Amino acid sequence: MLPAVHALFLVADYAERMTSDLGPVLIVDDERDLRTLVDFNLRQAGFTTAHAANGAEALARARSLHPRVIILDLNLPDVSGMDVCRLLRADPATKEVPILMLTARGSEPDRVQGLELGADDYLAKPFNLRELILRVASVARRRKEVTDAPRQRLVAGGIALDLDAHLCFVDDAELPLTLQEFRLLVYLIQGRGRVRTRDDLLADVWNTSPDLETRTVDTHVKRLRDKLGRAGDIIETVRGVGYRVREPGADATG
Repeated sequence: MLPAVHALFLVADYAERMTSDLGPVLIVDDERDLRTLVDFNLRQAGFTTAHAANGAEALARARSLHPRVIILDLNLPDVSGMDVCRLLRADPATKEVPILMLTARGSEPDRVQGLELGADDYLAKPFNLRELILRVASVARRRKEVTDAPRQRLVAGGIALDLDAHLCFVDDAELPLTLQEFRLLVYLIQGRGRVRTRDDLLADVWNTSPDLETRTVDTHVKRLRDKLGRAGDIIETVRGVGYRVREPGADATG
């Protein structure tokens, strides 16, 4: 494990190499002392910061500041952090901003719910400051890599995905998907021909423990197939294992 000071230097070096036009890290928490503590450590690591003490302020500042990352507490005094996340993901101006949920609600169901709503990461209180900073750097780096990459598309059967705009088209007609449905479909299509187990999906799409007893994978796959209509037939159930997208010309066996 990296010593704390060494880890902060690595993050600071990374932050200094990021382009200057990226926005601040927006810290959303009603506890002033916690905001101050997180603010200080993020600035020491080379990030710029901004604050919000409640949900309404968080939504307004997210729209005006275009933050690099939002650190979002769930227990806010006016609007639930879950509702704030849902509203941010529904707004075209903020739907791509990385969200790291930071909360005392650390149970697996809360974590799954947060990730299903579109959070990029989830950290329970009490937390290690070094871990928080490294996670902020990680989600910021992933977002920068996506932003800098050439425009990407995935095509499978009658389905076309615009990875940059997070748009799904079926037979050239746009099909609205939730963020989690879109991530699930991308993951399955990128691994076409390979079986994705439920553990794989929980770990790589939901970023949660594969030991979690949940039907969320099966529920999302069923909902996704229903939305895709006939195009959803390319998602094959491998009984007792998981799911895969068939290669062109392959016969269904699920």
